Amino acid sequence: MEYKDYYKIMGVARGATAEEIKRAYRKLARKYHPDVSKEAQAESKFKELGEAYEVLKDVEKRAAYDQLGADWQSGQQFKPPPNWDTGYEHHGGFADNGGSAYSDFFESLFGRGFGGRQGGAQFRSRGEDHNARILIDLEDAYHGATRNINLRTPSLDEQGHVRTVERTLKVRIPRGVKQGQHIRLTGQGMPGLSGGPAGDLYLELDFKPHPFYRIDGRDVYLDLPLTPWEAALGAKVKVPTPAGAVDVSIPANSVAGRKLRLKGRGIPDEPAGDLYVILQIALPPADSDKAKALFAKMQQELAFNPRSALGV
Repeated sequence: MEYKDYYKIMGVARGATAEEIKRAYRKLARKYHPDVSKEAQAESKFKELGEAYEVLKDVEKRAAYDQLGADWQSGQQFKPPPNWDTGYEHHGGFADNGGSAYSDFFESLFGRGFGGRQGGAQFRSRGEDHNARILIDLEDAYHGATRNINLRTPSLDEQGHVRTVERTLKVRIPRGVKQGQHIRLTGQGMPGLSGGPAGDLYLELDFKPHPFYRIDGRDVYLDLPLTPWEAALGAKVKVPTPAGAVDVSIPANSVAGRKLRLKGRGIPDEPAGDLYVILQIALPPADSDKAKALFAKMQQELAFNPRSALGV
């Protein structure tokens, strides 16, 4: 996917004020409007200009776009960094933006999460709700926890430049939460108008990448290395789980890829998810004369061809 430099498209500097961006858009919109323009590719340029303005006129989208940095150049292949939007507060819901009129680049950034400002909010006394996506540890879902989270809220200063205000909140993570679940913090959204109550803050939960576990709903998956003799002869081994290690019996003649189900060892709930152990065979290294001799003896005495099913 090609990176789009929205500032270059609009012919403004990265530090441009909101008013400068508005003026640039009006000027270029007149130049490239398909109904009046004689410029080559006026329609595509007008569409691209509209996409750029959609981002740069919105303080929240602009702040999120700016954090990707200025290192990307037009024409380079682009992929958003993992969890790039974590911790950004924004208005609106978590619904899709309906951005079919925009490029793949736009949709990769704003197709989810940045729902835009909700219409009519200025006529209500209650403050607007805010939303933010945060990352938690898988272990927090097993035990529950209280964590300090850092959030960033974009706004405009008196000169019309985007600035980011940071705040830290103490949040209780309930036991048994799952990916995509929302936590509501009453009164932590936008302040109310004319003395009205503040809006609420909705936190969408996601799990940090884990070095051991993969998560699917409330089920958890773990790749478990075994020695060849544990897989062949059977064994009782210690298996880590987010709730603590457990003893698991490995059936004799197990093969790589075999799945063992530990019922109820997934993310807690009613009913709890399961933990699936995927067996993997780890070979010891032939890094000594003794080890090489053992492998040579196995080669001579075991009639084993792992490629027999391939007909070779």
